[in-house]
Amino acid sequence: MDFTPSVYEHAAALIGRSPREVSRNGELLFQGHAEAFRRYRHSPVVVGIDIYNLEAEAYGAIVTQPEGNAVPAISTHPYASVVEVGRLPHYDPVRAGRIPMMLEAAQRIARTFPSADVRVPVSGPFSIACALVGFETLLCEAVGDPVCVRDALLHLAEGQINFCRAVRDCGLGVAFFESAAAPPLLSPDMFAAVELPPLRRVIEGAGAILGQPVPCVIGGNTAPILHHLLSTGTRYVICPVETDQAAFMGCIWQCTEIRVRINMDLRVLVRGPWQAIRAEVDRVLALVRGRANVCLGTGTLPFETPAENVLHVAEYVKFL
Repeated sequence: MDFTPSVYEHAAALIGRSPREVSRNGELLFQGHAEAFRRYRHSPVVVGIDIYNLEAEAYGAIVTQPEGNAVPAISTHPYASVVEVGRLPHYDPVRAGRIPMMLEAAQRIARTFPSADVRVPVSGPFSIACALVGFETLLCEAVGDPVCVRDALLHLAEGQINFCRAVRDCGLGVAFFESAAAPPLLSPDMFAAVELPPLRRVIEGAGAILGQPVPCVIGGNTAPILHHLLSTGTRYVICPVETDQAAFMGCIWQCTEIRVRINMDLRVLVRGPWQAIRAEVDRVLALVRGRANVCLGTGTLPFETPAENVLHVAEYVKFL
């Protein structure tokens, strides 16, 4: 059984630096993810710290740099309406904000570790729109004028396809993230009406550019929208701990061409002790035993996650 922990801000902890420092320094970004790969040999290696912030920042959002070991976050939403977002010129991914720094660090990881599956995080249109106008504004406008919001998200989707083209030109892969759109934040009906068309557009467009299906990573209660996710053509989904994992796996059990990463409870992984961690791993593995094309995963490892806990899990599942 493969174990694929999700390493972002935790990479900063492994080199004794804060997420704030690493998120703004290409050398530290390389060092952190290089050290994570040396320790965990995880796949894929997704190079980033505050992975949902970069595109929104390129569109004008302000990212606050916190003290201590907190993760940088969007502090202000620069636009008052989704209509404004739908009129924005697309950013240039080879020049905008921190995106070139991330691409360069990812290329260095790929050159240093030729066996690694190195990917660049690409945010979904709904997540970007949330950062640009705020979730409450986005949701209210989606209820009041779903067609307008859908069209604005389709506009953002085209910008993300441009981003994927730049990623391909760097010789890298893509990991697509869109957790802001998951229930209960967005109802299944609203997901289908507003989010699914732009999501399908970006997944299909990115897959055509890269020559292979793009992983679609959406956390939250995704069992009610699983059929929508599969309709995008993705061949990689996650089964989040926040959903009914048994129901999720029951729905996708026969679709063995779809790789499923089933996540364990991060709270147990972080807090331990080992007996509790092992019991949680056993619980998750029991849900997928006998199903081909699965791997054990996590949500985003918190900064403070004990590295020895991650290594214990990797060793435990190695021969399962």
